[in-house]
Amino acid sequence: MKEVRRRAMFVLGWLSLLLAACGDSGSAVPPVTSPAATSPAVTTAATSASATLSSPSATTTIAATTGPVSTSTAPATSAAVTTAPAGTIASTGTNADWPTYHRDNARTGYVSGVNDPRSLSKKWSVDLDGAVYAEPLVVGSHLLVATEGNSLYSLNTTSGQIEWHTNIASPVPRSALPCGNIDPLGITGTPVYDPASGLVFAIAEISGPAHQLVGVDIQNGQVRLRRSADPPGMDPRPHQQRAALALSQGMVYIAYGGFFGDCGNYHGMVVASRTDGQGDLLSYQVPTAREGGIWAPPGPAIDSQGRVFVSVGNGSETNGAWDHSDSVLRLSPDLKLEDGFAPQNWAAENARDADLGSLAPVLLPNGLVFIAGKGSTAYSLKADKLGGVGGQLEAKSLCSAYGGAASVGNRIFVPCTSGLLDVTVAGDGKMTTGWQANSQIDGSPIVAGQTVYTVDRNGTLYALNSENGQPRASLVIGPTSRFATPTVSGGLVFVGTMKGVVAASIQ
Repeated sequence: MKEVRRRAMFVLGWLSLLLAACGDSGSAVPPVTSPAATSPAVTTAATSASATLSSPSATTTIAATTGPVSTSTAPATSAAVTTAPAGTIASTGTNADWPTYHRDNARTGYVSGVNDPRSLSKKWSVDLDGAVYAEPLVVGSHLLVATEGNSLYSLNTTSGQIEWHTNIASPVPRSALPCGNIDPLGITGTPVYDPASGLVFAIAEISGPAHQLVGVDIQNGQVRLRRSADPPGMDPRPHQQRAALALSQGMVYIAYGGFFGDCGNYHGMVVASRTDGQGDLLSYQVPTAREGGIWAPPGPAIDSQGRVFVSVGNGSETNGAWDHSDSVLRLSPDLKLEDGFAPQNWAAENARDADLGSLAPVLLPNGLVFIAGKGSTAYSLKADKLGGVGGQLEAKSLCSAYGGAASVGNRIFVPCTSGLLDVTVAGDGKMTTGWQANSQIDGSPIVAGQTVYTVDRNGTLYALNSENGQPRASLVIGPTSRFATPTVSGGLVFVGTMKGVVAASIQ
């Protein structure tokens, strides 16, 4: 699950502004326990002021490491969130920050200027209140982790000390859902940090079931914004929010798919909310009779013009006109469909669940898009003219791919089930392959310096030489979710596990 960002930032309060610019075996290092168990803590309850929401209130625990902490209780509301006025320093992030899935809206997962490791060693590990499926984020010294316990945590990046812990609501048990493979279900999609408001946005699955968008103050864990993320007419019950959130032009973008098992009458869709919580939700629904989920873990990729690119899974149509499933779609910032691509054999792929929805689109700097999926064929496309059915620049047999790729320029590191694969896309769309890792090394990668970091299916973190794929170092970190992807910052690699989070030192 990584690259990184660094210092700066921070936030505004509700009444006053603060200046500022997701146990491991085999380790001799014991898990760090919550500071709440060893030092004074203040617990505050943030309740919703919205009459339309009736979920349990969020509870925030703030670690007090230097004495009592004075806090106030601020209502969580769907009313406007105040942004920093002129003259107030609002963080835009530094090179060490990692504020969204794979660090940027193009989902490159790349950061330069990081030393390559000779070895990896465990710095610390922390057990949290649930499994971590989301990628950990870094903003300044804050490591932001979301759990299936429906919690957001801020940990100190260096020590693992828990700075605050906010539980949004009780997670939803698997028994309350029509199908699925996460139990319990809380926050699955990777959150996103907004430097303009100082809020961390996340989607929580709450009792109902329903999906709730929350904006949490990065400085103290207070819930400052809370609103339903289910657009009118949507049945929340068969929809899962697995894809990472994205932030662009003052909007938070949220993608939905179905549960493992493809049960119920779900439809792939993208929803957008203003970051101040005001106004109606915007939404786009894939025009298929059923399915067409948008579930790849990286979520929407957004280009410099604010255009939204998503990959779509198999739809119910297997015979008639193209239903925009098994596709790459380009949406406008206000979620109007602009263009799309599907393989010539989209109907056959729908019939055998061999669609493109398992990997997110990779946006390349030369105006091209790369996509692969559950089938063996990869495609290069023009971002400005995706080409419709069969309109690719090139189709090439590569591999079956799942999760999120990383890219450095026109070079892509693809998480193939047959092993991580090095692919280069030329300006004319021609694809050439380089090295391929061992088949067990198939996790969603990131790149730091000249090193590719990835987690294999057995819970081992690998550092691979980006030039030849040879291992530089490895470290057993314990069981992770299938789509775990690292994060890199400050000489550390962070990975979410089925118990919490691990930090590894780059040495």
